[in-house]
Amino acid sequence: QVQLLESGGGLVQAGGSLRLSCAASGRTFSRYTMVWFRQAPGAEREFVATITWSGRNTYYADSAKGRFTISRDNGKNTVYLQMNSLKPEDTAVYYCGARQASFTYNANDYTYWGQGTQVTVSS
Repeated sequence: QVQLLESGGGLVQAGGSLRLSCAASGRTFSRYTMVWFRQAPGAEREFVATITWSGRNTYYADSAKGRFTISRDNGKNTVYLQMNSLKPEDTAVYYCGARQASFTYNANDYTYWGQGTQVTVSS
């Protein structure tokens, strides 16, 4: 069983930065593929970034490439999402998810989710 708790969201002006954190409970955190998804009002949950259990491999949605960086610290059971050059269209609730298998784009394939953290980017 893994419990996830996101933090770090808030209100920021366009062009600004935020760093999201996702703290996980459980001793097997290092075995999990971790992802960040986001969901804007009225929209489906969409993939943002993922990182493999070892941290060696990352993959980003086109909308995040060059602006967002996902990382993890298995010693601290935490995954991060550094978001730079934020745009109003990045406004959404950001969720971290975990699964023991490899990455998939389908949010329904993830076993564990946090409660989400709101990111609002003003123009």
